[in-house]
Amino acid sequence: MTSSPSASPLQHHNHNHILSHNSSPSKTKLHSSLINGQETENGQEERQNPKRIKLSESTENLSHEAPMETELNQKIEPQIIAANNNVANQNPSANGNSASMSASNSSNSANRPTDNDDHPEIDEALYSRQLYVLGHEAMRRMQTSNILISGMGGLGVEIAKNVVLGGVKSVTIHDTENVTYEDLSTQFFLHENDIGKNRAVTTQSLLAELNTYVPVNVLDAKPLSVEHLKSFQVVVLTSSSTEEQLVFGKFCHENDIKFIVAETRGIFGQIFCDFGEKFEVVDVDGEQPLSAMISCITNDPQGIVTTLDEQRHGFEDGMYVTFSEVKGMSEVNEKEFQIKVYGPYTFGIGDTTSFGKYIRGGYVHQVKKPKIMKFKPIEEAVKAPETLISDFTKMEDSNTIHVAFHATYAFMKKHSRLPRPWCQQDSDEFISLARELNDADYKFELNDYVLRLFSSTLRGQISPMHAVIGGTAAQEIMKACSGKFTPIYQYFYFDCREILPEKPFESLNTSECLIEDNNEELRRYKAQIAVLGQKFQRKMGKSKYFIVGAGALGCEYLKNFAMMGMCTKAENGKLIITDMDTIEKSNLNRQFLFRSRDVRQSKSTVASAAALKMNPHINIEAQTNRVGPDTEHVYNDEFFESLDGVCNALDNIDARIYVDRRCVYYHKPLIESGTLGTKGNVQVVKPFLTESYSSTQDPPEKSIPICTLKNFPNAIEHTLQWARDTFEGVFTNPAAAALEYIRNPSVYIDRIMKLQGSQPLEELSHVYNAIVQDRPNSFEDCVKWARLHWQESYHNSIEQLLYNFPRDQLTSSGLPFWSGPKRCPHSLNFSTENPSHVEYVFTGANLKAEMYGIPQVRDRSQVVELVKKISVAEFRPKQGIKIHVNDSEAQNAMSSGSVDKDKLDDMISRLKSVSDLDQIKMSAIEFEKDDDTNLHMDFIVACSNLRAENYDITPADRHKSKLIAGRIIPAIATTTSLIVGLDCIELYKLIQGHDKIELFKSSFVNLALPFFGPAEPAPPKKSKYYENEFSLWDRFEVKGDMTLKEFIDYFKEKHSLEITMLSQGVVMLYSFFMDKKKLAERLNMSMSKVVETVSKKPIPSHVNALVLELCCNDTEGEDLEVPYVKYILPARK
Repeated sequence: MTSSPSASPLQHHNHNHILSHNSSPSKTKLHSSLINGQETENGQEERQNPKRIKLSESTENLSHEAPMETELNQKIEPQIIAANNNVANQNPSANGNSASMSASNSSNSANRPTDNDDHPEIDEALYSRQLYVLGHEAMRRMQTSNILISGMGGLGVEIAKNVVLGGVKSVTIHDTENVTYEDLSTQFFLHENDIGKNRAVTTQSLLAELNTYVPVNVLDAKPLSVEHLKSFQVVVLTSSSTEEQLVFGKFCHENDIKFIVAETRGIFGQIFCDFGEKFEVVDVDGEQPLSAMISCITNDPQGIVTTLDEQRHGFEDGMYVTFSEVKGMSEVNEKEFQIKVYGPYTFGIGDTTSFGKYIRGGYVHQVKKPKIMKFKPIEEAVKAPETLISDFTKMEDSNTIHVAFHATYAFMKKHSRLPRPWCQQDSDEFISLARELNDADYKFELNDYVLRLFSSTLRGQISPMHAVIGGTAAQEIMKACSGKFTPIYQYFYFDCREILPEKPFESLNTSECLIEDNNEELRRYKAQIAVLGQKFQRKMGKSKYFIVGAGALGCEYLKNFAMMGMCTKAENGKLIITDMDTIEKSNLNRQFLFRSRDVRQSKSTVASAAALKMNPHINIEAQTNRVGPDTEHVYNDEFFESLDGVCNALDNIDARIYVDRRCVYYHKPLIESGTLGTKGNVQVVKPFLTESYSSTQDPPEKSIPICTLKNFPNAIEHTLQWARDTFEGVFTNPAAAALEYIRNPSVYIDRIMKLQGSQPLEELSHVYNAIVQDRPNSFEDCVKWARLHWQESYHNSIEQLLYNFPRDQLTSSGLPFWSGPKRCPHSLNFSTENPSHVEYVFTGANLKAEMYGIPQVRDRSQVVELVKKISVAEFRPKQGIKIHVNDSEAQNAMSSGSVDKDKLDDMISRLKSVSDLDQIKMSAIEFEKDDDTNLHMDFIVACSNLRAENYDITPADRHKSKLIAGRIIPAIATTTSLIVGLDCIELYKLIQGHDKIELFKSSFVNLALPFFGPAEPAPPKKSKYYENEFSLWDRFEVKGDMTLKEFIDYFKEKHSLEITMLSQGVVMLYSFFMDKKKLAERLNMSMSKVVETVSKKPIPSHVNALVLELCCNDTEGEDLEVPYVKYILPARK
């Protein structure tokens, strides 16, 4: 094991990936200019979570298609009760026809609570992360929508899984086919003992477990008829012929039923959407409306609006905006304007010559407009397909793939079977049929190579393709139900041909890719083998991989690994997954391997058990360790060197960077990905071929200035951050500091005294207040504290601020002080009749009581009575109080402010005089946003909205407050499914051993727009010393044990490099300017002895090599940039 990467005093950019431990606020690398539909200053989307941002069922039994054609228009007894005007108000299974429909969870639907408007009540604890993607109104629309999904192969179940998790009113599944071994490669709810059973019936109960609010019904295993469709708002076909698509599509279009076709054939997938003649998109992109502060509006024909130059306004030509709080030119307030953008800080609203003169202030807000889309019925769209491009390097192939899908049905009709895998004879005939079809109906220019790939793989199925197409199609269903986000118009084609061998027609053949049902070892993978062959299947089984994280991404990884046959016992493969977290209720909405019974259990343990049920042949080990410097004795040299690769499924940047650095050091491939709502990214890292995850970093996340938070807020985000800081400053940090003092007073004081400026006195005062001044003895004391804290926060401090800076204050330049981003506040007067005032005291008092182990009082009326007894002194502003106007003033005061030594000594003396430290009961309250009973969010909401009232800022409801104060990352199952599908497509390529960078894809997606942006990964940056080129993947490897002198001489003689400085971690081992006596001592020491002497600690026993960094001169005495050194220690006893 190497020593842990850490910050180095030598800043050489080329190996900062190994030696520095920089934190990064974000690593999304989402191309927001395309993903958001607007360009940001740096062309990147900033976000809190992760870096940068499929298809068909079994084909053996398609001989049933022919008889289905004769039954398409057969009039049969409707099996689902028809909905009134296509808006179902009943459970479709409630028609009493038990012979035609089986249902699960219908009682849950019937008992679902409703709000005052008779809408189903939304379980915010379950749907919290999804709500931040879709919003309450979209969720309510979804909860009135009944969905039919026909075809329960791998693609159908993937779509159904995501839709059930999403929370629609009901899902009905249908399938005429029985389970075969082909299904086991992709249908994760089917097992070998299900062979011969109906796919829909077998799948129903497991789908129903995903969400108790969504009934899952099964339509009889009869051919689908138009009569079946009447009760649904959305109909999805996942295994259908061209004739079926035309008949059902026509019926749906005529009856205003949203119609989706989703299908996969081998390495190709398609989606078709028809949402009717007048489909309203209520929110085209899901982005929050833009807003900006105004600095000027001109009186001229253009009406040029200039915004403050703190940040770009982000508006685009044609957008609509409204204004508020504009002084002088009041005519613009609350009026809507369409704008023309002139620059990043200017735009025009048209003629303002008749308006009053702009004086100051004001805000501009984007008005998002709904969009009406007209869809063509499939019978028209199929003839001239309009296609959403999934990969601009393949855009010319879309028409070829379009024809290929329809040629599949022509081949099937002619032969009652599908083309055999990698069979030249069948491919030749398939191409001939495709050309005949094209000549008759399309007249496109076709690509024979693509047609041959299509026919050679179409009998097969691969799980990652189902994840990509299934995740995307499920999002289209949600769009159809809710009107939220822009739908696909109208065709979407996707392929992953790069997963094949570079010369597929030489490497693969029919015998290699066909598996008989009596092959017990490989038969469950026969659909995947039809695409990639038996040898590749065994190679996947032999793989040894490490998945870091068992949350949403981790669950999807495990599903795909199980279906793909990764890391199997028979091939001595091994999959290790670790996650130290336990399952929470909010996880259940998107981490689909977990159920309500699993709450509070280990994520990795439960997820691994679920994956083993999907495929008992995988060899998986669940761990609960954190991956970081403190576990390097676990994840050591032996561990990493045994791996074939690593998959990150993490939710924070620091952990991602750490794992990336370990992979760079051990030369291991890494697949990195992340999601943010409908946005997602995938980055594949291959040693020596691509850059690493840490090679690029997003710009720092913009922080709120301290003075803005303390005195000059102008947005609800400011008041919420202030509330969060207040919570931690009152209920968390003082108790934590006091407990540290109580454990060892002298050690704590020694540490605090090393702080600069006024900080020691401030910190010690906080401790004194916590254990003496503000320490309550009863709940009455807690109420008194909360009432006085309210008074100080919302009345006294504001009065003092206005005393220092009166409303008519002018700046040195003669401009109003209270203008621009500075909103003039007003103080509040407490009233027990005001619910928000009472809420603050109620929550604050109870949290204070919890902090000191005092029994709480949850009766608000009792708290009100206690408040009425409290006398509050009248406040008079004080002279001489300094209020900082900007952060530089505040920082200077904090770091360089003079401290009265007598006051400091007095504070220390008072602390030491406290005699009952051992009797103090206290606990630091850690903020927890997802527990609705702990009063944390109740306090935050009250605290923030009272502050907003001070400054006339629009308050935020609990939902929005939780998002901002809780720093929640919006998430939805559809994006997670899609992204991990793309991850696993890159995994295929790594296992194939591809060494051409153009075969790999780093992808950026946004399902809301929708946008797909695969891109070639960036190669590693190259540097050079002498004629030796190197990148982050290169290093010097030196075997010890050498003395320091021998080490220096080795580089001079072997590499013509004169070492001028040498460091290990943060420790300087050698420099040319060292004291001669100290240098003489070290030169004859062994390298390991030098490290231990200088660092003053032994090298841990698990460390087998040291990472050393060099500064060197060449033979001419010029500085050179060189790789780092892996210094391999001699064997130790």
